[in-house]
Amino acid sequence: MTSTMKASKKTFLAKTAAVLLALAVWQAVAMLIDSDLILVTPIEVFKRLFTVWREPGFFASLTFTSSKIILGFLAAFVLGIGLGALAGRFRAVEILLWPWMLTVKSVPIASFVLIILLFVSSADISVFISFLIVLPIIYTNVLSGIKNTDQKMLEAACLFGTPLKYRLLYIWLPKIKPYLISASSVGCGLAFKAGVAAELIGIPTGSVGEALYNSKIYLNTADLFAWTVIIILMSVIFEKLFIFLLRLAFAGSEKL
Repeated sequence: MTSTMKASKKTFLAKTAAVLLALAVWQAVAMLIDSDLILVTPIEVFKRLFTVWREPGFFASLTFTSSKIILGFLAAFVLGIGLGALAGRFRAVEILLWPWMLTVKSVPIASFVLIILLFVSSADISVFISFLIVLPIIYTNVLSGIKNTDQKMLEAACLFGTPLKYRLLYIWLPKIKPYLISASSVGCGLAFKAGVAAELIGIPTGSVGEALYNSKIYLNTADLFAWTVIIILMSVIFEKLFIFLLRLAFAGSEKL
């Protein structure tokens, strides 16, 4: 077994132990409170996870919410790269975009939801909110990657007449890669958090947000925690899949 494999195994075991410890603390606190209305045990939540999927509309809710949030994320990903590249190339674009990006990063999600609901239906609210939350993250990281590109290398490439395609593939992309992967990892989680939070306010019919809202209204704490775990799983699965595809795309570009 190589040193890398041993290190990975140790990390996995350490994380597993941390999760088990967290569950043990949760179980102990729930038993101490002894009230399912306030805090259910992880065992009860685990049991609920095996039954909630049988309810009518479960998969429809997952599809509805995940598709909306992913659409908003992908739109922000594409536009963030485009705007970040323009801002990195033209200082005037960066200055013009500065107040907009600052506003998007500073305004609370609830305020955006209430404003957007004046113009769109609640069914589309998670698309716009996930888009607005992810856009400045992608934009800022792409801009930082471009700004940290070796200017001397770019000047040498221009001096020798290197085509734009090769400058993009061998100078800009390798520098942007870690920034973009990091931004995407953070953005995936925030997109789902913000998207579901928006649904909790707009309460679109047949959404995960509606299911969360109903569990709160009917004081069904087990459902509340079960749906929360499901949202986390949706976010993690999408993040892992997207980062894998992104790394694959970068690996493919490096072979060109």
